Amino acid sequence: MALRTIRVQGDPVLNKTCREIKEITPKIRELVEDMLETMYEANGVGLAGPQVGVLRRVVVIDVGEGPIVMINPVILETSGEQTGDEGCLSVPGKAGTVTRPDYVKARAFNENMEEYEIEGTELLARAICHELDHLDGHLYVELAEGPLREVTYESDEE
Repeated sequence: MALRTIRVQGDPVLNKTCREIKEITPKIRELVEDMLETMYEANGVGLAGPQVGVLRRVVVIDVGEGPIVMINPVILETSGEQTGDEGCLSVPGKAGTVTRPDYVKARAFNENMEEYEIEGTELLARAICHELDHLDGHLYVELAEGPLREVTYESDEE
C-alpha cells in the first residue's frame, strides 16, 4: 500500500467523467488499498478515484463505521434534505454550506465485484452524494450556498 497524491481544485482531472470498472485486476485492488490509506492519512471521510488522478468509478468512504468500497456506484433513490458544512480533501483549508439529501440508497460493487445496496442517512448520505459527484467531474463548491470559509482544523466531512 502507498499514499497517493491528492489532486486539488484547479487540476483538470477533477472535472472529468470517470470510466466504469469492468473487472477487478491487481491494479484496481492496489488502487482501492492506496485510496483507503490515503483517505485515513488525510483524516478524510471519503475519497474518489479522480482525487488521486485515476479516472475510474471507485470511491472509498468511512464515516466512523468501517471502510466502504463502492465500485461503479449508482444512486437509486434519495429523500429529505440536510444543510450543513462540507469540506473536501481536494479543496484544502475551505468549507462551505451545502444542501444534500438526508437519505440515500445506492447500488455498487465491492472490491470482489459483488453487487450490493447501501442505505445511508445524515453524514453517510452526504458522503455518498459528495463522492459520487467526483466521479462525474463535480466538486461540492459548485453547490455551496454562499462563499467558502477558511478552516484551520481538519474538517470532519470530506
